Amino acid sequence: MDQREKELLEKYKETNPELRALWEEHVLYSSQVEKLEAKSFRTPTEEQTLKQLKKQKREGKNNMMDILDKIKRSES
Repeated sequence: MDQREKELLEKYKETNPELRALWEEHVLYSSQVEKLEAKSFRTPTEEQTLKQLKKQKREGKNNMMDILDKIKRSES
């Protein structure tokens, strides 16, 4: 995410409920991924959970970037 996208996110997340929800999910998933990645040993279940969290985080970020791209086009 570049600086312009971060600025748009800060500007619009308070007025766009979908964008805000995606951002909150992104932060939550990031925290959970960090916790699991910090473990020196992960069980197979934790490995699967980590894989799923990363997938959800990536999908959410893609959706968030789509919204930000629409905002950028509308502001141009």
